[in-house]
Amino acid sequence: MAKTRTNRRTLDSYTVKSINKTIRAGDCVLMRPSESSKPSYVAKVEKIESDSRGGNVKVHVRWYYRPEESLGGRRQFHGSKELFMSDHRDIQSADTIEGKCMVHTFKSYTKLDAVGNDDFFCRFEYNSATGSFIPDRVAVYCKCEMPYNPDDLMVQCESCSDWFHPACIDMTPEEARRLDHFFCQNCSSEDQKKLLNPHATSRHSDIKVESKRRRR
Repeated sequence: MAKTRTNRRTLDSYTVKSINKTIRAGDCVLMRPSESSKPSYVAKVEKIESDSRGGNVKVHVRWYYRPEESLGGRRQFHGSKELFMSDHRDIQSADTIEGKCMVHTFKSYTKLDAVGNDDFFCRFEYNSATGSFIPDRVAVYCKCEMPYNPDDLMVQCESCSDWFHPACIDMTPEEARRLDHFFCQNCSSEDQKKLLNPHATSRHSDIKVESKRRRR
């Protein structure tokens, strides 16, 4: 005799006892990896279900991929906390959730005063079958014409407003941090050169120089 299919019901929330955290649809979570040597998987919870008695709780998730998990692999402009929202969906036991995290938009991530262990950002959607991205083009900066990596130090030209990596303009990171003003080679004139002031901090330095994100 065939077994009767167990009715499932949707839950508004579920408290994961091992971490004492309440999970709801829409939350981003860290999930136990298949191998202990790997970092936690990151997913967005889309639905929470249990059996009719409230047990056997499952979460419907949409996976985030790390750059190294994509077909193209990690590239120079990918940030250390960057993730791709994939089209890969799955159903997992709620008890494999190891914690909650925050996946920021790229813009909001770059405005964080400090980046915690559970802070990530996403600027691309990723098709796991084709390896394609949405959007397939992003703005590029500097002489190297690379997309912005929020982990990297960059300086901004006061004239054209483009951003440059210190190494691409023959400058050390220490020199870049001491800049009071900066004009790129294309914008420089005889009386408008790069000005270095190692003894003063410019009131514009928070605009002209983007330093690496602090970890807390």
